[in-house]
Amino acid sequence: MSLITPDFSSIDPTLVVVPWYDEVVDPIGHDPRSQYVELFWLNVLGPTTTWLLRRLVSGLDSYPDGYELDLTQTARALGLGYTHGTIGPFTRALQRCVLFGVAQSLEGGLAVRRRLPDVSQRHLERMPEHLRHAHRAWRRGAHIADGTDGRRALALAAAMVAVGDDADVIERQLLGLGVPPPVAVAALRSAIDAAAGHSTPEAA
Repeated sequence: MSLITPDFSSIDPTLVVVPWYDEVVDPIGHDPRSQYVELFWLNVLGPTTTWLLRRLVSGLDSYPDGYELDLTQTARALGLGYTHGTIGPFTRALQRCVLFGVAQSLEGGLAVRRRLPDVSQRHLERMPEHLRHAHRAWRRGAHIADGTDGRRALALAAAMVAVGDDADVIERQLLGLGVPPPVAVAALRSAIDAAAGHSTPEAA
């Protein structure tokens, strides 16, 4: 399939959704339903596009190789409308997914990221000061070299990676156990890298 300019106003009532594989981002990225995305990507994408992305990724959880998305049904589930041949909030949300690089339009469908990278510096610079401060704190937390939280989170993450749990499941379990979000993310990345033979586990 070749890349095309997205024009979602004239597509059929259904859209084929497939996973976008990224060898760089997938092992270390953020699940679209994670706290990181809610805190920072939400400011970039907007609420409608963020909810749509979550819905698209949830579909890939059930159908990892891809599926057909009913546009009218999905729009209604999000509290929106969809009319073939017109541009509305739902159509613009699809376009924003492509515009901001969380999906790419392909001939006959849409490839969607299952993991998102950190927001870019240019997007950070446009955020309110309190979000920029929160992101700096997040990044500092993600590089903690030692400490009880980091060692505990790494041990838990390594155990869950070893039994084959998915990264998004591990992240949610760590958060549910009270691990600070930046530490949970760092521990998960370290555990995944270690399991892949990329590095020796270090406390997050």
